[in-house]
Amino acid sequence: MTSIFVSEREAVCPPNLIKLAQGFAAPRVAIARASAPLPMEAAEDATKAGIMTPVFVGEADVIRAEADKLDWDISGYALHDTTGEEEAGMTAARLCGEGEADVLMKGQLHTDVFMKSAVSRDNGLRTGKRFVHIFHISHPDGGKPILISDAAVNVSPNLETRQNAMEEVVDLLQRLGTERPKLAILSATESPIPSVPSSMDGQALANWAKENLKDADVSGPLALDLILSSKAAATKGLGDDPVAGDADGIIVPDIVSGNALFKAMVYLSGGCAAGIVSGAKVPILLTSRADPAAARMASAALAAIRCGLPK
Repeated sequence: MTSIFVSEREAVCPPNLIKLAQGFAAPRVAIARASAPLPMEAAEDATKAGIMTPVFVGEADVIRAEADKLDWDISGYALHDTTGEEEAGMTAARLCGEGEADVLMKGQLHTDVFMKSAVSRDNGLRTGKRFVHIFHISHPDGGKPILISDAAVNVSPNLETRQNAMEEVVDLLQRLGTERPKLAILSATESPIPSVPSSMDGQALANWAKENLKDADVSGPLALDLILSSKAAATKGLGDDPVAGDADGIIVPDIVSGNALFKAMVYLSGGCAAGIVSGAKVPILLTSRADPAAARMASAALAAIRCGLPK
């Protein structure tokens, strides 16, 4: 029996996200092993919306068969015939590294195989930065979305990795139209306490941000109620904090808290979670078989916005 706390509301891809993405040229998206229904359906939807130009990688006969099922003529798009997961992943990543594609997207292959291809030095995607995953969570009723990093890639990120994540989140928020982003550093308390390591890290990251992120407001450590609720912030004496109760982005201390937070927003409120991996030469779409169509479309839009290619 499903928990009573689970929302029955369906995720909705934010129309304004699609509209913003349509203001840029559709990026070429190398789909690693596109030979399955879900990645093909996602590619068709995004292509018809004008926010993707697919570059198919995988078993060519299967890709064509899946396109035929959708009554989609893909003869005008690049198709690279490969066999198996590893060859598809490496080929798609190499296309991005060589400038033949602008975005790398996971298709029908295991995440570890896909990410191994992305981080391989042979494929030219590494930039010297750590890869960080960013979720853009929007509510079905609209309103201001919130970004979360990192909920899917780095298990226990050190301070340097979280500093990279803060830079990437600020950059993405500004591309989305937030001139001065507000970032919150998540912990279980708003007071730095040695027995709670994430709170000490939160203070250190906030101090680092004051010197290095001049175009953003950063506050930490903050517990989740203080991040989301202006009422809680006022009650606890943080009503004047520029971030508390009005955060645009959340930097989490580890993958467990990040994963739990994003899934809570999805399953308890019907949030739409669009995700990209930043820090590589190109944006990376780390899609999941559990992602609804709305999340896949929103992820494609986010990648197009991150690329920002002129029309």
